[in-house]
Amino acid sequence: MSVPQGGTTAVAAPLPYVDPVRRAAARRRTVRDALIATASLAVFVGAVALWASRLPGWPAVQASFFDGEILRSSFLPTLQALVLNIKMFLVAELLILPLGLVVALCRRSRAPVLFPLRAVATVYTDVFRGTPTLLVVFLLGFGVPALDIPGLTPEPVVWGTVALVLSYGAYVGEVFRAGIASVHPSQGMAARSLGLSQWQTSRFVVLPQAVRRVVPPLLNDFVSLQKDTALVGVLGPIEALRQAQIISYDEANFTPYVAAAVLFIALTIPLARFTDWLQARQERRTSIAGAR
Repeated sequence: MSVPQGGTTAVAAPLPYVDPVRRAAARRRTVRDALIATASLAVFVGAVALWASRLPGWPAVQASFFDGEILRSSFLPTLQALVLNIKMFLVAELLILPLGLVVALCRRSRAPVLFPLRAVATVYTDVFRGTPTLLVVFLLGFGVPALDIPGLTPEPVVWGTVALVLSYGAYVGEVFRAGIASVHPSQGMAARSLGLSQWQTSRFVVLPQAVRRVVPPLLNDFVSLQKDTALVGVLGPIEALRQAQIISYDEANFTPYVAAAVLFIALTIPLARFTDWLQARQERRTSIAGAR
């Protein structure tokens, strides 16, 4: 097929030929593999369930952790409390990303005049990576309101979220720093040879490549962040885990914790699968680029 374009003829590239027999065979293999995987999973789950049901202590565990009536009654209140976890996660995520990027850029800076910023970023990273997140939540959630500083809110949700931001900002900063370091120096040298300034090189050449490379590990950090929002419950706010704890005390049963676990799993699985998909796509792109 040819299309006239200003006196020239543009010829469309022919589509690659796909053997219909091979395509049908590949489709059958895919269906067969899926059926085998499903059957294997069903057999494994059934074997584990059978083994657990024959243990001497299973009836007591079933009554304490898998009471159907308590599970149904606790599910809706725990789901309503989960809204607070989602809000804390979204706010913390929006603050962690710029904080981590600034920390990474400060640690990567080599200008002597920026040495104070580099030193502060290094100390911040070492301190908050080395301190357990729960301890940071305790220190900020109880310590800052006790100072009674004018103009600062004593709300535990705010300071719990700040604790998560500071803790995860240190980790995300290292992820960004690793991504920037993974960009080959020739990229920056080529940009500088074209007349770009140091800032323009970082902004338009280095950072876009680094961000694309660190998206999967960043999403893994945010999966952990979704779960760690439950740590803020130690300060008093009624989030999902705290709500499950209250119901558990009232019912003298641990089943509400199972309801909270199910909700957290349902919240994190979509992001985890999206992370897996991004990692697989990045590996395919890397393999294709290496084959060229």
